[in-house]
Amino acid sequence: MITAIVLIKTSVDRIPEIAETVAAMDGVSEVYSVTGAYDLVAMVRVARHDDLAEVIPGHINKVPGVESTETQIAFRTYSQHDLEAAFAIGLDA
Repeated sequence: MITAIVLIKTSVDRIPEIAETVAAMDGVSEVYSVTGAYDLVAMVRVARHDDLAEVIPGHINKVPGVESTETQIAFRTYSQHDLEAAFAIGLDA
């Protein structure tokens, strides 16, 4: 699984609508509204690098109100939460 962190600048008056549109896209697992230089952060998880081109420039960048994006590709995951979830698959809570 390939994880990309997509930093998104948007029209400020459309942040909620843009966030909902991006969150509904295949390959996007989460969208956060954030402080700082960017308005939204989207977590994109896909099977192949070629799929990133489909999701990011192919869909996210085409959402009306998205002004620009910057993408970071993750090399490794160190989150304990992700590791616990992976090992808990199929276990009843």
